[in-house]
Amino acid sequence: MLGYMDYVQTSFYLATKWDEDNSYANLNATARALLDFQTPKGLKMNISSLSSPNFATSYTMASLGVVDGSVSYLYSSKALDNVLNSGAVELKEAVSGYRDLKEILKPDDPRDWEIWKGGTRVDRRDTLLYGRMYLPASTLEALYLRRMAPTRQLKIAAVSNSRLPNGGTILALLQQNNGKWCTEYLYSTDVALIGMRGLYNFGFDPRKALPGTTHFDPRKIAGRFSAGMEVYYGIVNKSGGVSTGFRYSTLPSNMGSPLTMTLTVNPLMGHFEATYAVKAGKNSVFCSRYDFNIYSYESALVLGCELWRRKQTVAPGAAELEAVTGETRQPGALSTEVEKDEDVTGVFKARITQNFNIGLLWEGRYKQLLFSLGY
Repeated sequence: MLGYMDYVQTSFYLATKWDEDNSYANLNATARALLDFQTPKGLKMNISSLSSPNFATSYTMASLGVVDGSVSYLYSSKALDNVLNSGAVELKEAVSGYRDLKEILKPDDPRDWEIWKGGTRVDRRDTLLYGRMYLPASTLEALYLRRMAPTRQLKIAAVSNSRLPNGGTILALLQQNNGKWCTEYLYSTDVALIGMRGLYNFGFDPRKALPGTTHFDPRKIAGRFSAGMEVYYGIVNKSGGVSTGFRYSTLPSNMGSPLTMTLTVNPLMGHFEATYAVKAGKNSVFCSRYDFNIYSYESALVLGCELWRRKQTVAPGAAELEAVTGETRQPGALSTEVEKDEDVTGVFKARITQNFNIGLLWEGRYKQLLFSLGY
C-alpha cells in the first residue's frame, strides 16, 4: 500500500503534468511493484488527513517489539484538489502495482505558465515541501520539490541521522523531461557521488506536432520502445559505474494484452536483469524476473502475480425481472461487464523465488479503512 505522503506526492505530479514513468530510474518500476512488495511486520497504524488543498499531515505508530512511529507534514503551493480520502480513492491508485504507460504529450509552452497583472509578472513556480520525524530514533528526512519550467524539475532529498557518516546525506536531482526524452543530473554528498542518466523514447515526437494536430493515428501505435543509460562516479572512493537498459511497453491504444518487458545491463559488474509482466485478464497480472552474472554464474529467478477482486453487480433488469415474474436468476446473472477501476475492492499479491521463499500480501478497504495483511 502506498504511504499517504507518497500518494500526495504522486497527486502533485499529476496536478503539475509531470510524468514519473518517463525516467530511467523507473524503468523497472512495474517489476519492482509486483515482485519487491514489502509484507507487514507487526502492527502498524497510519492516520492522515489533507486539512486544506495545500497542507497534509500524517501520523504513524508501529509495534515491532518496541513502539515507534513518525510525524509527517507536507505543503504544496499547488492546490491538490485531486487528493481523495481513504473512502473515496480508487484502490488501484492507493496500491502499487502494474504501471500503464500514458501517451507522450507535448509539453506546455513556457508562456502558458506566465501570469501578468498590471504589466508585472506575478506567477510563481509550484513547490512541494515535505518533512518526516521518526520517533524515538530522532531521524529526520526532508524533501524539496520545485517545478522550474514545464520541462524542468528540481528535487532535493535529505536524511539526518547521527548513525550515518557525517550525520546525514543530501541528494540533489535536476530533471529535464521533454516527453521524447528525459535527462537527469544528480549529486549526493555520500562519497561525493555525481551522475547522469537519460531515457529516450523511439517513435513519434509530440513536440513536432502542429497546434491542434497529432500527425499520427493513436490506434496504430500499440507500444513504445525506450532505451536509457546511467553513468556515475564517486569522487571520495574513486569508483564509478555504468548501466544501460531497454523497455518495451504497450500503450492504452493496444488491443491485445497489456505487457511490459525490460532488460538492464551493468557491463562492469557483469550483471543483467530481464523482466516480463503481462495482464493476462482484467483482474490478473503475472510477472517474472531473471538475474544473471556472467562472472560468478550466479542467477536468481522470481515469479509473482497480482489478482484483483471486484464488486459483483446485478445485470441490468435482472432484479426487476425477478420482482415481476418471481423467476429465480440463473447462474451468471451477476454481471461485471461494465468494470471500472473503482470496482476494485481488494488486491492479492504473491511471489516465489527459486529457493522457495514465498511472500503473500492482501490489500483492501473496509469502509473508510485501507489495510494490508501479509506474510
